[in-house]
Amino acid sequence: MMAKVNSKGMVSGMAGSLVYRNYRGINIIQGKPRKFKQTEGSIRAATEFGLSSSTAGVIRSAFMPSYLHRDGEAAARCTQLVYRSIRNSLTGFRGHRDLHDGDLSFLTGMEFNIKSRLSEVFQVSHQVSRDGQGKIVVSLAAIEAKAAIRPPSWILKQTSRYRVRFSLIGFNFRREYYEYLEFRDVEIDKYQKIEAQQIVFQTEPPKDQILLLSMTLMAYSGISRDNESTLLNSREFSPGALIAAYAAEEVGELPGEPMDQALTGIPPQRWPNMVLIGYEGNRLIRELARKVRGETKKAISKNIARSIPKIKPDSEAPGDLTGKRVSFKRGKA
Repeated sequence: MMAKVNSKGMVSGMAGSLVYRNYRGINIIQGKPRKFKQTEGSIRAATEFGLSSSTAGVIRSAFMPSYLHRDGEAAARCTQLVYRSIRNSLTGFRGHRDLHDGDLSFLTGMEFNIKSRLSEVFQVSHQVSRDGQGKIVVSLAAIEAKAAIRPPSWILKQTSRYRVRFSLIGFNFRREYYEYLEFRDVEIDKYQKIEAQQIVFQTEPPKDQILLLSMTLMAYSGISRDNESTLLNSREFSPGALIAAYAAEEVGELPGEPMDQALTGIPPQRWPNMVLIGYEGNRLIRELARKVRGETKKAISKNIARSIPKIKPDSEAPGDLTGKRVSFKRGKA
């Protein structure tokens, strides 16, 4: 194809190795696209970033019922922190490692909505630890709601009470599932004072799971007539963050072939709380191995079980309750 000049003197088309095009009255010259052979290093780097993006997407999806509303940059922020975690692995090597090899300290403190940071709105000290049985324990300092909780003025005027929700989720990316382990709530009246307390999660987490714990603050307006309330959280106010991350104690091998998601060896009573994810990261690692060996892509086995029951999160996993009326029951967390 030859480049042409139109009546306005604008050049368009291809001339040699250059491509001419017009954009809003401006002539733009670009080099002709060419195919470049990727080096092994560039292939490994691309694989690792793609794996990080896939992993971050799973984490955001799992915690969506908890953080309720995220800001527009949460996806990029989560991907970056997962990428840093994997890049700082001390056990795996590039292109053959995932979050199970990563330094999970990079995930602790990750805010889901920087328009209303949990660390700024909920100014209450807390500490997360594990007891002798491996159970998660949250030590929460005394709370004087009027001083310790600082939402925007437009939220404060409508709010009658708060709920602090802790969500514990276990992830096994190599077996391609995550599991809602336990939710714990702390109810706080707008002018209430609460003594320091310890919140103990009774679940004994499986040893092959990465454990992530989030904390979310929810504000409710009161309807005293029927003791119901309306959730006020929105994209402008929805404080939530990861407050703890623990590596799996027993890490399985990276799967060498597509996973048979029959959940072999997992008790059926756990299935209602589990979500199968069809994890893209494992496919990327397998594809990298084939590229490095110079092999052609193999067909995915057709023998993967098709009669697997559809697994959904437990009914306790809260959905988006914004604008909906809910009842409160008084009691300790």
